[in-house]
Amino acid sequence: MTGPEPTPDAPQHLCGDKGYDYADVREVVELWGYTAHIKARGEEEGARAEVPGYRARRCVVERTHSWMNRFRRLLIRWEKKSANYLGLLHLACAWITYRAAGLLG
Repeated sequence: MTGPEPTPDAPQHLCGDKGYDYADVREVVELWGYTAHIKARGEEEGARAEVPGYRARRCVVERTHSWMNRFRRLLIRWEKKSANYLGLLHLACAWITYRAAGLLG
């Protein structure tokens, strides 16, 4: 793990979804000195029932990977040279940013 070392004055936090809700994972997180924020299994379903129109929020990284997977050349990686792949990756990021800015109408 990267980042500053956790201290009692400045504890470091680790967020995880219900896929990390295991005693072994919580033990390792505590061993490394982090404060775990892990949703328990079934907790999200309870929130969904209480709040009308509740939607689970996807992580920004997961959403961006989903957008990147729409570019088939990046998903399958046809390019053999890393420079060509990196160029296509930058082009895809620019296209996603352009579309997110709302400049297309």
